[in-house]
Amino acid sequence: MPHARAPFRPDAPDASPRAGEPGRDFAFTGADFARIRALIHQRAGISLSEHKRDMAYSRLARRLRARGLDTFRDYLDLLEQEDDPLEWEAFTNALTTNLTAFFRESHHFPILSDFVKGRPAPVSVWCSAASTGEEPYSIAITLIEALGETAARGASILATDLDTQVLAKAEAGIYTYDQVKHLSPERLKRFFLKGTGPQAGRVKVRPELRAMIRFEQLNLTDADYGIAKPFDAIFCRNVMIYFDKPTQGQVLSRFEPLVKPGGLLFAGHSENFTYVTQAFRLRGQTVYELTRDAAQGARPRGAQASAAAPMPSPVRARAGVAAPAYGDRG
Repeated sequence: MPHARAPFRPDAPDASPRAGEPGRDFAFTGADFARIRALIHQRAGISLSEHKRDMAYSRLARRLRARGLDTFRDYLDLLEQEDDPLEWEAFTNALTTNLTAFFRESHHFPILSDFVKGRPAPVSVWCSAASTGEEPYSIAITLIEALGETAARGASILATDLDTQVLAKAEAGIYTYDQVKHLSPERLKRFFLKGTGPQAGRVKVRPELRAMIRFEQLNLTDADYGIAKPFDAIFCRNVMIYFDKPTQGQVLSRFEPLVKPGGLLFAGHSENFTYVTQAFRLRGQTVYELTRDAAQGARPRGAQASAAAPMPSPVRARAGVAAPAYGDRG
C-alpha cells in the first residue's frame, strides 16, 4: 500500500551539503536528514533526534552504494516512488538500534520468576522488541527455572520485532562465547549446545528452549497487531524512548487489552509511563501492573472470532545461519 510522501521543501534550512566532512562519499544535506526523519517516523513511529544524523548517513550510505545511486535525494525519491517493500524494509532495518544482552536489566527476571509461579497455566509472555533473541531466550530460561521443565513446556512466548534481519538471527539462536560468557556454567550447560568444528567459539540454544518461542515481525505502530489472546506479561523495554509521547500513548492503549487481569508490563530503565497512561500503575522499578479498571474493560480485538486462529508462519533464518555441528557443553 503506497505511503504518503513525507514533507520536504528544497528550500529548507541547511539545504546544502555539510562542510568540513572529509571522507564522505555522498553529500548529506539538512533537507535530506529532515526527509529521512519524516519517513522513519511515518513508517515506524521512530523519532530520530538530531544527534543521530551521522548514524543515519553511515547506515543509509550503504543503501546508496547497493542501489548505485549518487545522492540521498535520488535514494529517497526511489524509496517513495517505487514503494518497494524490500527497500522499505532495508531502510527501516538500517535506522533501528538493536542493543541487547542475555538477562539485561537483570532485576526484572526474579520479578518475572516470582510472578509466574502464582499464575494459572499456561503462562504466556510477549517480548515485543526481541532484537537478536537474547531477551526472549532469557524469558524462556526464567520460565523453565521458575516452573520446571514439564510445566514450562506448556508456556508460550511470542517474540516480535520490526527488523527482519535481527529476527532471523534470533530464530537461529546462535551466539558467540563473548555473548554468553557472563552466564553461569550451570545455565550454559543446561540451555546451550557447544559449537564444534567450523562452529567452535559459538553456542546454540537447545531445541527445547527454542520450541517455547514463536518469532514474528510486528510493527508496534500498526493500528492492529492481529493478536487474539492476552498475555500474563509483556516486555517492552528500551523501545518507547524512540517514540514521541503521542505514539507512546497509542502503543500503550493497544497493549491494554492484551494483558490479562493483574498482568505485568516490563519497561526499560529510562522509560516512565506514569504520565502517559492510566491503564498501568507502577508496581516496582520499571515494572507496571494493569489496573483493575483497565482489566475489566480490556478485551483483545478479534478475540471472539479468532481466539483459536494460528499465528503466521515464523521468520526464516537466511541460508548459512544454521550451524552444522553442536554438542553438549563440557
